[in-house]
Order: sequence, then structure tokens, then C-alpha cells
Amino acid sequence: MILNKIIAGLFLLLFLNGCVQTASLLGPAYTLTSTGNIYQAGLSYGSNQAVKKITGKSATENIQSLVDNKKKKIKKEEKEEEFFALVKSRIEKTSKIIKLANQ
Repeated sequence: MILNKIIAGLFLLLFLNGCVQTASLLGPAYTLTSTGNIYQAGLSYGSNQAVKKITGKSATENIQSLVDNKKKKIKKEEKEEEFFALVKSRIEKTSKIIKLANQ
């Protein structure tokens, strides 16, 4: 029984992989079945479509791009801090060498 479910799941995963456009209806459908509120499901679907029409990206893609931008900003800040620490250590070493040479 479990093996049949696994095989059926793999079959659906492999052969229905191109049905991504209709998968956008799964969220509102789940909302409708869990809450029973058709207005909430319609609002969920409508807001997703509005975001997609305005930005050209789905809500998930928008969130992913925001997270990626934040990660890039953090990496840039880390590199800047690392660069400033390196420059500071070089200046300190150079000033020590100059002080030793002047003695």
C-alpha cells in the first residue's frame, strides 16, 4: 500500500511537473477548503495575481529576490569591514617600521 503511494507520488511528480501555472490555484483552493470562506480565497488569489501583474514576478519570486538582495548587501558590508581591517593593520605595521627606522 505504501509502495503504491510512493510510486503514484513519483509518477505525478515526474509527469505533472509542467503544471506550474495551475498550481497557483492550490493556495486559494486550500484556503477555501480549510476556512470555508470563499471571499478570503478569492482575495488571496486576486492579490497574488495583482502582485504578479504589477511586478512581473510571483509573490515567491519577489520574496526570493528580496532575500538575495539582502544577502548581497550583507556580503558587501562584510567585505568592506574586512578591507578596512586589512588597511588598518597595514598602516599600523608601516608606522611601526617607520618608528623603528627613525630611532
